[in-house]
Amino acid sequence: MKVYLDSSAFAKRFIEELGSDKVEALCLSATELGLSVLCVPELLSALNRRLREHQLTQSQYREAKRRLLSDVRDADIIALTTSVVGSAIQVIEASPVRAMDALHVACALEWDAELFASADAQQLTAAHRVGLKTVQI
Repeated sequence: MKVYLDSSAFAKRFIEELGSDKVEALCLSATELGLSVLCVPELLSALNRRLREHQLTQSQYREAKRRLLSDVRDADIIALTTSVVGSAIQVIEASPVRAMDALHVACALEWDAELFASADAQQLTAAHRVGLKTVQI
């Protein structure tokens, strides 16, 4: 199954929290994993914030970054194309969703994801409205 993870879901592979087991199971069962080109910068930003706030040590940050960069090598990275931006506009006009969340939904549509996973209920509603099968992490 082609599984698309937004950044909030994919982050749970690197930061142990509620839903991490579910994400791990999805990744293991996926035949293909899709991620937006936005995912790596968003996750590195979140990890850096945790580092600055002393929620991660330098060693934990380096290990999480290493694992992240290793994991994305096996994923399909969906670029921000004119088509993706057009789809994101349609998502925004159909649902009260933030621009970055709409871009993730649009990337999943562009990639023909069979399952869209996120921890964000509002984003999941938007994804469902445009025809994606969804799962909340």
